[in-house]
Amino acid sequence: MLAKIYCSQLEALYQVSRVLSRSLNFHETLQRVLQVLQSTQKMSRGVVTLKDTSSGALLVGAVLGQDEGENDQVVYKPGEGIFGAIAEEGKTIVLSKLADDNRFLNRLSLYDPELPFIGVPIRIYDEIVAGVLAVQVSKEDISILDEHAHFVEMIANLIAQSVRLAIEVEKEREDLRNERDNLRRTVSRSYGFDNMVGCSEIMRRVFELIRQVAKWNTTVLVRGESGTGKELIANAVHYNSPRVNGAMVKINCAALPDDLLESELFGHEKGAFTGAINQRKGRFEQANGGTIFLDEIGDVTPAFQVKLLRVLQEGEFERVGGNETLKVDVRVIAATNRNLEELVETGEFREDLYYRLNVIPICLPPLRDRREDIPVLVDYLIDKIGKQQGREIRISQDAVRMLMQHDWPGNVRELENCLERSAIMCTDNIIGEPSLSVNLLQSEMFSRPVKAATAVDLQDETIDERERIVAALEQCGWVQAKAARLLGMTPRQIAYRIQVMDIKVRQL
Repeated sequence: MLAKIYCSQLEALYQVSRVLSRSLNFHETLQRVLQVLQSTQKMSRGVVTLKDTSSGALLVGAVLGQDEGENDQVVYKPGEGIFGAIAEEGKTIVLSKLADDNRFLNRLSLYDPELPFIGVPIRIYDEIVAGVLAVQVSKEDISILDEHAHFVEMIANLIAQSVRLAIEVEKEREDLRNERDNLRRTVSRSYGFDNMVGCSEIMRRVFELIRQVAKWNTTVLVRGESGTGKELIANAVHYNSPRVNGAMVKINCAALPDDLLESELFGHEKGAFTGAINQRKGRFEQANGGTIFLDEIGDVTPAFQVKLLRVLQEGEFERVGGNETLKVDVRVIAATNRNLEELVETGEFREDLYYRLNVIPICLPPLRDRREDIPVLVDYLIDKIGKQQGREIRISQDAVRMLMQHDWPGNVRELENCLERSAIMCTDNIIGEPSLSVNLLQSEMFSRPVKAATAVDLQDETIDERERIVAALEQCGWVQAKAARLLGMTPRQIAYRIQVMDIKVRQL
């Protein structure tokens, strides 16, 4: 007799372990555990209650023998009724007749007072009671109640493992949600409109345009010289738009040749080319529901512009080596420092792509055209540099006046680099004329060769190769991939020559 019972219980334990290992929601899992107990052990009227971590009360997690949701609102206060006693004392209660215990409240209107009752605590982390598992058996099983109670305790231990895992998963999710919210608040502060620096009339118009554009999903084209802050504008548009919860994906279109750029933007299938050992999602897929920032869009070759036009018009593309058409919902923000109108006239840039991108143009003026912004920019950058260096840095008024007289061909980026170098060189935490003069002189020395370099015929092979490479780099703002295209080289070839010829690369 007992051997048969033990075999039946062993089979039930196996089925319960299978139920608990499936990826179901926790409520459904508990419900199926009770169903297994009913079908294999004839244990009816089962209930699982779980402790609320904030109040300590017991809430109904699953019920067997009633319609779903019928007793979802039933709550047992700490120590209340049989369930409360089991949870508080952490001990199993076995009754040959449920009505014999005056703690029986019958609040669920489920249990039969004339039948035996077994209630066991669900323990996690050794002694912590997380809930109660309670079932009833038939009167014929009164003689083996202890064996049934031991079996129910084993079931409760299995449930406890799932409860512990559910608690840990929820805690990790909560930690991730908190971290995500903190990052969002930090990013919103960093890219908020209050952090846009500039008091000139032209910049106030730019800021107002950004506020208007950010509300909608319209394509934006940010235009301006290198160093004017085109990427910052793209960030401001995204992080103040309804797409703020989506991804902000960025790519420099001038940094990659066409074949790599296609794989980077559209992704590739496994085996699409040598080295494609796995399927890879492209930047457009990664940005689905968010924003993609296409920097240096004016340097994309005409051959690739055709492929780019389709995804901008229809939101459709195929991965490299794939046949499946993918559709994405992405807002596009592009940026360039080149004159697209001239490129359209010369046939280097497709006219239809130009009109697709140039829906809302945001033109950033060079720093030399808004010198009145230099003092506020200096204050902002000095504060930023001081925080990075962990000290308070100041700048003299004479030094600010000197900065306002400079043309800043590298714009705000050059201004920031100059201030950072001066901050490192100053010994008393005050940037004055001496340290600033050295850095401005250095900037002017680097700036002088630019005009001469741009006059070099890059295709004239009689000219020294080193001179041609430097001239190409100067023309392209020291972006190696762009210079390589002008010279008919690959990015790897020009990088090798820069290293061998010991060319000092400028950081604009």
